[in-house]
Amino acid sequence: MKILCDKQTLLGAVTNVSRAVLGNKAILPALEGILMRANHNSLFLAGYNSEMAITTTIEVSVTEPGDIVLPSKLFNDIVRKLPGDTVELTVDERLAVNVRSGSSDFHIMGISASEYPEIPTVNDATGVLLPQDTLHNMIRQTIFAVSSTDERPVHKGILFDMDGGVLNLVAVDGSRLALRSESINNTDSMHFVVPGRTLQEVMRLLTPDDGGMISLSVGRRHIIMEINGYAVISKLLDGEFLPYQRAIPQTTATTVIINTREFIDAVDRASLIINDRLKSPIICRLEENAVTVMCNTPMGRAMDVVLASIVGPGEEMGFNSQYLLDALKNTESDEVKLEINGALSPLKIVPVAGNSFLFLVMPVRMKRFEQ
Repeated sequence: MKILCDKQTLLGAVTNVSRAVLGNKAILPALEGILMRANHNSLFLAGYNSEMAITTTIEVSVTEPGDIVLPSKLFNDIVRKLPGDTVELTVDERLAVNVRSGSSDFHIMGISASEYPEIPTVNDATGVLLPQDTLHNMIRQTIFAVSSTDERPVHKGILFDMDGGVLNLVAVDGSRLALRSESINNTDSMHFVVPGRTLQEVMRLLTPDDGGMISLSVGRRHIIMEINGYAVISKLLDGEFLPYQRAIPQTTATTVIINTREFIDAVDRASLIINDRLKSPIICRLEENAVTVMCNTPMGRAMDVVLASIVGPGEEMGFNSQYLLDALKNTESDEVKLEINGALSPLKIVPVAGNSFLFLVMPVRMKRFEQ
């Protein structure tokens, strides 16, 4: 195998496909590397960790076709620091690899491509086309609520719930729920769960400002997402996802309309006296057209007041400060509506108008705050 290619093009491809490489945790040594296959003036590159693969193809000058697996981190570091504008890569029959660029000359050992496991394909897939900016925003505003525990593995992903021209993305972790809704040009009915880690990598590849599209090919066990010349192939998560519509409170006793930034700032200030050892809740007291935000820990006491429009009986609720902040920050709106149905019912955060998002934050039991 012998190729000549542009350094920056190669570096971008190697950096992106490397995100799917397991590193030194791999059972198979080949999975610690990047598969490279040269043919017909193109170079195919792939990283794979048995759960997710990222692949791409770039234009190169091929003198001798062939394939090799190169150690991911080492090769990435080498290409990044090469001094020239082009890279010449040569592989001999002993799998010895020569990498030359400018004044630099590296010799490293590769692994036979025959040892690289087969990357999954998707047969009988259903295709979906989505605007990149739409999917980017939906993932960003829900991924914070993906579960990080193995208690229910299916909740370590985001549910794609598509029906009647509406796409819902839903994430839950037992203490909170995030839901984003958008109208789409597809009336198919589909329901599948994509791992959170896969979607984090998809977010890095998306370019939401250029008006492009992303193609999703959804099979029974895998999904392929084609983005800007890359393909992300991932297993889908099995299991019964929370029936989220039933988890959303259908009645409301108290409604609050509040300035989002002012509420975030008040919670953030009160959280200054909370640390990893002192996990006291943030207390929100609703009364007389104001939300009083309070916290009491061995470090001290904090209190702040935010004016709000309140309809319904007053209430006092405690929340995990980080969960409340995560939800408020991801509303990305000037004002939000808080809907409450009692101190032990989930806090529902929705837009003042429309239904593009819905966040639930479970309250925590607390000792009564004494002024």
